[in-house]
Amino acid sequence: MGDYAKALGSKLRAIRQQQGLSLHGVEQKSGGRWKAVVVGSYERGDRAVTVQKLAELADFYGVPVAELLPEGRIPSGSEPATKIVINLERLQQLPADKVGPLARYAAAIQSQRGDYNGKVLSIRAEDLRSLAIIYDKTPGELTDQLIDWGVLPPEARPIG
Repeated sequence: MGDYAKALGSKLRAIRQQQGLSLHGVEQKSGGRWKAVVVGSYERGDRAVTVQKLAELADFYGVPVAELLPEGRIPSGSEPATKIVINLERLQQLPADKVGPLARYAAAIQSQRGDYNGKVLSIRAEDLRSLAIIYDKTPGELTDQLIDWGVLPPEARPIG
């Protein structure tokens, strides 16, 4: 199997381990639906997993299918840049009525990470999508807004 299968397997293993499950634990929890030997072979990249099986595994683990896919997916033109770095110093200078939800979200992420450098904060595209819902905008529209506010650099604007 190729590098992609191994990377996919690593993601599967990481999700399983985050949930505190052994391979045999997966078999037990699934009532035998997922055999330990099969899941192990997916995780090692020794066995190809179909899209259907991947969707079923994602459902079993309670995660979106996208969380199981390796990084390096080709972003579409409507997606924001993959590395999103918020300028926290600029964020603190803006009126709370405009940036309140973003400031609270950033503070929550900082707290989770124990990251209090106070200058910048990297967030995932998934975080930006969640924020876009809060701001009732598309991720692209929110990216433009954050650039206009000076919270994101102009190069954060997606190409397309």
